[in-house]
Amino acid sequence: MSNETKTETSGFDHEFFRTTGVQDFKVSETLPPPEGYPREANPDTYSRQPFAESYEERRRAFIIFCLSNSGTGTVKGFFYELIRLAEEAGPVHYGKLFGAIEYINERRDCADFVLSGIIRMAKQLACSTLMDPELLTAAKRCILDFKYWPDEPGIDSMCYWTENHHILFSVNEYLAGKMFPEEVFTNSEMKGLEKSIRAEKRIRKWMELRFKSGFIEWLSNVYYDEDFVALLNLVDFADDEALQTRGAMIVDLLLYDMAANSYYGQFVSTHGRTYTSEKKSALEESTTDTSKLLFGMGLFANKDNMSAVVFALSGRYRMPEVLFDIAADTGRPELLNRQRVSIRFKDAKKWGYGKKNLTSAMGLLSFGGYSHPRTINRMVLLLDKYGWWKNKFFLEFLPFKKVIGLGKYLGLTNLFALLFRKDLSRNAMTEGNLYTYRTPDYMLSTAQDYRKGYGGDQHHIWQASLAPRAVCFTTHPGGLGSTAPNGYWHGNGYMPRALQYKSVSIIIYKGTTFPSVIMGKLMRFTHAWLPRNEFDEIREENEWVFARKGKGYLALYSSNPCHWQEEGDEAGKELIAPGLKNIWICEMGREEKDGSFENFIKQISEAEVKIRGLNGYYFSPGQGRLDFGWNGPFKHEGKKVGIRNYPRYDNPYGRTEFAPDEISIKSEKNSLYMNFAKGERDETI
Repeated sequence: MSNETKTETSGFDHEFFRTTGVQDFKVSETLPPPEGYPREANPDTYSRQPFAESYEERRRAFIIFCLSNSGTGTVKGFFYELIRLAEEAGPVHYGKLFGAIEYINERRDCADFVLSGIIRMAKQLACSTLMDPELLTAAKRCILDFKYWPDEPGIDSMCYWTENHHILFSVNEYLAGKMFPEEVFTNSEMKGLEKSIRAEKRIRKWMELRFKSGFIEWLSNVYYDEDFVALLNLVDFADDEALQTRGAMIVDLLLYDMAANSYYGQFVSTHGRTYTSEKKSALEESTTDTSKLLFGMGLFANKDNMSAVVFALSGRYRMPEVLFDIAADTGRPELLNRQRVSIRFKDAKKWGYGKKNLTSAMGLLSFGGYSHPRTINRMVLLLDKYGWWKNKFFLEFLPFKKVIGLGKYLGLTNLFALLFRKDLSRNAMTEGNLYTYRTPDYMLSTAQDYRKGYGGDQHHIWQASLAPRAVCFTTHPGGLGSTAPNGYWHGNGYMPRALQYKSVSIIIYKGTTFPSVIMGKLMRFTHAWLPRNEFDEIREENEWVFARKGKGYLALYSSNPCHWQEEGDEAGKELIAPGLKNIWICEMGREEKDGSFENFIKQISEAEVKIRGLNGYYFSPGQGRLDFGWNGPFKHEGKKVGIRNYPRYDNPYGRTEFAPDEISIKSEKNSLYMNFAKGERDETI
C-alpha cells in the first residue's frame, strides 16, 4: 500500500468528506504579524503527573505559554490573542482577529467556533487597553449580520446539527440577542430579544439531555473541546442564574468523563467521534491542553484547542476539586468505570423527539439520524424546509432529489433505508455502553457490543494505551482515504462486536459483500495500529504479538494470520489480517501483577485459544475463561458479563442510574452534588 494509493478518495468533493480534523479549517490573517510578535514555537513538555497542585499556578503557566507562542492558523488559533488582550501583554496580532471576523462573515463551516471567541472578546475584553475600536465595531456588525439557525435566510454549508454545533449556535444566538436586545439582526430581521428567547429553549433541552443521557459524541477527544467553549460562555455571560448553574453542571460532567476515562492526562478511551492523528497520539488530542490546565497532566500542544483559553479567562467557573482527585488517582491498582451514553431512536418520543416536525428532526439529526429507517423522512423534511439540497454536507442527496421525493410520497424511503440500514445509518451515534479499565501501567477502553456489523463513521470502538503514542486499536478500514467514512484509520467499513472484561478485549469482525451506497471500496481485511518504534520491546510468539512500554505489557492475537506492513508511512506500525471475518484478542498486563515481561509472554503464548467460525473461548492467564461469539452472551467463568443497560455512571466515585435527576461524585477528600431539575450544584471540600 503505497502513499500514492492511500490518497485515493471516493469521489466526494466537499468539506464534509475532506475533513481530516478541525485543523483543516484555516483563518486568513488580514494583517501581517506585528513587530515583536512570537515567530518561533516555544514547545511545552508532556506532564505524566500533576505539575502543580494549585489551579492558579497551572493557569499562570498556561498564560505564559500562550504569550510566548503564536496561535495556529486554524479556526481556533486566534484564541491566543484573547489571552494577550486580557493580560494587556501585547503585541496583539489584529490580523488574526480581523481574519476571524472575515471567516464568520463568509459563513464557512465552523464559523460558530470562531464566533464564540468573538462574542467572548466583545463581552469580556472590550475595555482592554490593547483593544482596537475598529475591531469592536467590526465584531458588532459581524454579530448582527450572522446566520444563527438554518431556518434563517441564506444558503450556506455550515453544520448546525451535530452535538457540539447545536450548542455552539444556540449559545451564540442567545448571548448575541442578550447583547443587542432591541437591535434588529439583519439576516433574520428579528430583534435580539426574540433571538435570545428562542435559543434559550434549545439550550435548556440540550443540557437536560446531556445531564440525563450523556454525550452523543461520547468521550470525544476532539468535540468536548467545542462543548466546553459554548458552555463556559453561557456560564460567564448569561444573565440567568439558573442557566449559569446548569451550564456549570454540564461542564462538570464533561470533565468527569475526562477524569474517569483518562490515563495520566491522556484522553485515550473509546470515542464517539475522533480523527486519525488524535487516535495515534494523545499529544495530538484537542483536549490535551485543557487536561494539563485543569488536571496538571497532558501537554500544552497549541494545535487544535480553544477551551483551555476559555477556562483560563472564565470568571465564574472553577472546576470542583473532586474531579482533580479522580484524574490524579493514577496509583489505584485498578479502576473500572462503566457508563451509558446517548439514546435509542425507537425511544425518540420518550426524549421529546417523537413528532414529525423540524424541532424533532433537528434533535434526531444531532444523534446522526441522517438515513436511519426511523429518521430518514425527517431528514427529507429538513432538506426541503432549510434548502439543504444545496448544502455541501448533503450534496450526495441532490442527484436523487426527485426519487427521494417520490419515495417519501409512496412510503418507499423507509423501506430503502431499512434494506440498506447497516450502510446508510453509519453516522448514527445511538445508545452506547462504555467500559474503561485503568491501572498504573495501562488503560483499556471499549464501547461494548456497539452496533455490530453496521457501517461506522468517526467512531473509535476500543483502544489499549501504555503511553501517549504507545497505543493499539483495530478497525475494518472504510477505504484508502484519510477521511471518514472512507478513512483508512478514522473510518469504519463495518464495526466489530467488541467485548471487554477488565484487562481483556475481544474484537469480532463480520464484514459483508452486500452492496454499499456510502463506501467507495470494500476493504477485505482488518488491521491493527501497533507502532513498534513507540514500545521498549516487541516480541512475537505462538501467533501472538507482545509489546512492552515501561512496566506495562500488551498482547495481541489475530485468528486470521496477520503480517506487518513494511512499506509506506505505516511500515512497522500496522498489522494486517486478510479476510472480512476475524477475531482479535488484546490482553494487558503489568509487572506488579504479572511478573516479568518474559513471564507474561510465556503465560499468554501457552494459554488455550479455541475459535470456530466467529465463536470461541480464551483461557486468559489474568482473568480466567472468557466465552464469546458474534451472537449470544459474553461469559466470564461461565457467568454472563453485563454489556448493555449500564448506569449513567458506575465507578469507585459513585453510581448513578441512567436518566437521573441527580448525580453525586465523591473522592476521599471532596464531593460534588448536582440536581439538574432543582438547579442545585454543591461542592464539599
